[in-house]
Amino acid sequence: MSNLTDLGIAGIRDGVASGEFTATEVATAFNAAVAQANPVLNAYILTTPDHALAAAAKVDAARAAGETLGAMAGVPIGMKDLFATQGVQTTAASHILEGFVPQYESTVSQKLWDAGAGMLGKLNLDQFAMGSSNESSAFGRVISPWRATGETAPRTPGGSSGGSSAAVAARIAAAATGTDTGGSIRQPAAYTGISGIKPTYGRCSRWGIVAYASSLDQAGAMAHDVTDCAIMLGAMAGFDAKDSTSLDLPVPAWAAGLSDDLRGLKVGIPREYRIDGLNADVAKGWDDGIAWLKDAGADIVDISLPHTKYALAAYYIIAPAEASSNLARYDGVRYGLRDLPDGAGLQDMYAATRAAGFGAEVKRRILIGTYVLSAGYYDAYYTQAQKVRALISRDFAQAFEQVDVILTPTAPTSAFVLGAQSDDPLEMYLNDVFSVPASLAGLPSMSVPCGLDRHGLPLGLHLAGRPFDEQGVLNAGLAIERRAAFTAQPTKWW
Repeated sequence: MSNLTDLGIAGIRDGVASGEFTATEVATAFNAAVAQANPVLNAYILTTPDHALAAAAKVDAARAAGETLGAMAGVPIGMKDLFATQGVQTTAASHILEGFVPQYESTVSQKLWDAGAGMLGKLNLDQFAMGSSNESSAFGRVISPWRATGETAPRTPGGSSGGSSAAVAARIAAAATGTDTGGSIRQPAAYTGISGIKPTYGRCSRWGIVAYASSLDQAGAMAHDVTDCAIMLGAMAGFDAKDSTSLDLPVPAWAAGLSDDLRGLKVGIPREYRIDGLNADVAKGWDDGIAWLKDAGADIVDISLPHTKYALAAYYIIAPAEASSNLARYDGVRYGLRDLPDGAGLQDMYAATRAAGFGAEVKRRILIGTYVLSAGYYDAYYTQAQKVRALISRDFAQAFEQVDVILTPTAPTSAFVLGAQSDDPLEMYLNDVFSVPASLAGLPSMSVPCGLDRHGLPLGLHLAGRPFDEQGVLNAGLAIERRAAFTAQPTKWW
């Protein structure tokens, strides 16, 4: 069947279960699509067609035997190359880990394999998940399948989960895992016209995920639509004793609980997000989203998040500080790259290995993090940033006494041309201005597509909910999705 790669999680799972097609047929179709598109888009660092076929054969055998199939049965997915995969190279898109083959499986990926999914390959990302455009990968930049109307200039797929967003949008993965520290699921989803959800901090285990900022990192789902996100997140989530930050809570049946009837729901619109100079298309999308939620029965409430304006500055102190600690383990001693100049001592090896293995953006953030944690600056920067984080969390807690979910744009613009912000780190960091506050507060949040801008590029709307209320976020997202009726796909040029 020529259209198998157009199907998402629910369509593939149900088609395999009914016998309309086999999981092997699906895996074969996606493997072929990956082989054709990846040399151009560079969404995958490494492809694993045999893994996808083996998982599919297992699902087909289970169905033939009359066994109960898992929630992801027969669904070929891409795995962000931040998740450790047993026997398959895991690099975090950095030369310092090139050639590293884990002898263990991350908890999230194992849960997905147990649910019947198969792996098409390891997806590209910004190096160590540090970036907003997927240009810092040691294995080359990812190119979005989307192009502006009448243009051929390559656009960013967002970051850090740019390989994931590009693969789903280009239909070379039915869905993909992502990780989100300050917006790295939601912003790429908005840029490529797909849905992406970051759950409450602790919903998904971080065990086996290469760490960036441990108090912020969270795995999540990226897929065609809200329903697929709910299915995939349900398979990924759950308590893990190996992760001290894992929530010991039951996993709700999010997919079964989906409803776009929002009567009685209160939606907050933070006045601080109506910033001067807000892109006109983004502002219109936001207004459309408000109207759609009203149509679904929700009440719209004006709210204030007064410390939002400090969120980005606090984030770019806290996250680099944690990164400088987490990345200290990459020293050339235990695994990965080792650069040992002739006659060099231990300190020389450390310096040479890190100089050769880390990219410019990773080095920048390590230096920032080391500086803010250093004697004399710890209280002035890091302690103050943590106080601001507490104030931001308090703002959200007070807002959720009035409302159930909060609606904002996902990103300040549509996808920009690759290279346009490469020499301006501050401009690059501003791409996460709308998504960072929810990350600092550990809240469930997601992006859903709301339409195209005047250049024919996707825009997303951002929903944040109370801790543990993924259902409320998903339901509001479903209401927007059904009323936006977004069906646009990139015109195939690759």
